[in-house]
Amino acid sequence: MAPTTTKQWNVTGRSGFDCLQFNEKANIPKLGDHDVLVHFHSVSLNYRDLSITKGSYPFPQKDNVVPGSDGAGTVESVGSRVTRFKPGDKVVTLLNTAHVAGPINAAAMGAQLGGVLDGTLRQYGAFEEKALVHMPLSLDFKQASALPCAALTAWNSLYGLESKSLKPGDTVLTQGTGGVSIFALQTFLKGRAQFAKAAGARVISTTSSAAKTQELKRLGADHVLNYKENSSWGEEAKRLSPHGLGVDHILEVGGPTTMAQSLKAIKPEGVISIIGFLGGKGKDQPSFLECLTCICTVRGVAVGSRLQFEQMNEAIDATGIKPVVDEKVFALEELKEAYQYMVCVVLQLLPFFLDF
Repeated sequence: MAPTTTKQWNVTGRSGFDCLQFNEKANIPKLGDHDVLVHFHSVSLNYRDLSITKGSYPFPQKDNVVPGSDGAGTVESVGSRVTRFKPGDKVVTLLNTAHVAGPINAAAMGAQLGGVLDGTLRQYGAFEEKALVHMPLSLDFKQASALPCAALTAWNSLYGLESKSLKPGDTVLTQGTGGVSIFALQTFLKGRAQFAKAAGARVISTTSSAAKTQELKRLGADHVLNYKENSSWGEEAKRLSPHGLGVDHILEVGGPTTMAQSLKAIKPEGVISIIGFLGGKGKDQPSFLECLTCICTVRGVAVGSRLQFEQMNEAIDATGIKPVVDEKVFALEELKEAYQYMVCVVLQLLPFFLDF
């Protein structure tokens, strides 16, 4: 018999972690014809989860939303017209639930889990079948729960523009951590390095400490630049690229604080994918004209589509890529402690999880 209540968290305001409220017996609505009820086993947290509680998330969000976008679990039951899943299937959530394939549109941007739609930080959740994908066969629930936001964004950044997608021999620049970065950024680093290396690309990474330098090299980075020791890291990255022509792909996370150096590093006809907003907003940043003079493509990346997710999962199973994760795990009831831990370990390289 399907459960009728669930433990869950809600975001009741926008002033910080104190706005997180726990409900031990929230009602589970009756499933619609195309709905799937998922029993979550693991959820991973992202920078966006912090920003949603603080009212700084740049995309729409509703009041009293169930937070969380990334989760992995098993199908508990399905609606009468569901065709893609059956009870017992292992599934992973899709952040932009209406983005099935092709370019994203305004409707899909307004249908994000944990923002406008209730998310994953609950025992059970009902989702339209189009908003789920089958879990990679080679991953466990913890590893799979790290895929929906961080890994899919990395995949879209490298392969989303088909005419300029990553190819063997390309050079990829991934940006490392800063004082305000968190584990999700580190998930991006690992996903980006692994995807790029699996494709036969060179990887140049930036970071701020010797400890992270060794970890990034262990993960496959060919060169690691300390941006605190060398503020001209973009020019150095270009010098390290084949024949000093510049890098083909840059995954840009900082915005105003890093974009100028990204433009120094990029190759003509290269692609800069803006995937984060850790640098906030600022007046001292490059103009659109500099994108023209560098003859490069600059694109915003809003995670990715379900089709891209499925393609990525096939690649994960084929190549044996494993997300590198922290051993630290929290219970669902410990969400506030998990959020605080996320803030306290901003300089760590590993993501962490909630297991149910």
